[in-house]
Amino acid sequence: MIDTGEVSAFRDLHTRLGDAVESAVRGKRDVIDLVLVAMFAGGHVLLEDVPGTGKTTLARAVAGALGGLSRRVQFTPDLLPSDVTGTSVYDPQTGQIRFRPGPVFANIVLADEINRAAAKTQSALLEVMEERTVTVDGIGHAVPDPFLVVATQNPIDLDGTYRLPEAQLDRFMLRTSIGYPSVEDELDVLRPGSGAGRVADVRTVSSPREISSFSGRLQLLHVADPILQYISSVGTGTRTDERLRLGTSTRGLRTLVRCAQVYAASKGRHFVVPQDVQDIAEPVLAHRLVLTRESVLSGVTTAEVLSDVLSRVAVPKPAAQ
Repeated sequence: MIDTGEVSAFRDLHTRLGDAVESAVRGKRDVIDLVLVAMFAGGHVLLEDVPGTGKTTLARAVAGALGGLSRRVQFTPDLLPSDVTGTSVYDPQTGQIRFRPGPVFANIVLADEINRAAAKTQSALLEVMEERTVTVDGIGHAVPDPFLVVATQNPIDLDGTYRLPEAQLDRFMLRTSIGYPSVEDELDVLRPGSGAGRVADVRTVSSPREISSFSGRLQLLHVADPILQYISSVGTGTRTDERLRLGTSTRGLRTLVRCAQVYAASKGRHFVVPQDVQDIAEPVLAHRLVLTRESVLSGVTTAEVLSDVLSRVAVPKPAAQ
């Protein structure tokens, strides 16, 4: 089990990383914290937002804070899988075939407008996200550790965009949105001489090795059986709700447990409480739910359904001493 000293050290690291990233991305600490949760939990993030809200800045700032390498891939209809993963090329100097790594070989990969690319190219990225390995000519090439993909998806009503299939959405640990800043934060960004958006000025406060070390240790954070039962009941509630055509998968519930562990540790606790599950449930589960046609036409959202499910499921109480 992870002890209180390690949890305290992680909370300090989480705070330092958040502060460093927030120096470039102003007024979005909640989104920054979610991205950090996904990074330490070993997952990936899907950002649904319009262009110009700071998605690229956020990904580069996270990479700068941890001292890792970041890459950006602009997804277009003509993008090939090899443009993402890499390919074998002939080296005229040695006369041999060698592997040329693609942009996925980085600690932080920004997959911009992923829903504009062909399904085959999307699948190539999603395979790397799951396996953490690129296989070319039968040879596996491991991507760096930690490895975080921050993918962006334009609103579906924009031209040239296609909705990601449910099976691909399920591969993302979290879905969230940066959104527009508040009036005060936007004035700070617009003010001449402001440090907002200056990724080069983001302080490096950690290292990839330290991130990987904490990520492994946080898997040992205590989750009591009543909490696991609570999470299972939430999953059952989504599968039996008449407004949903598809409830959350078992993989989604396992992801919720993993994120709750990291989220609890970021709050300074060495155990998970029901509030952790409730706070993290929407970004983890909402994008895994599929509404019925009638629900879509009536304007219901998956977030609203999930909120109703959480309100119906009995919350476990602390055991009497």
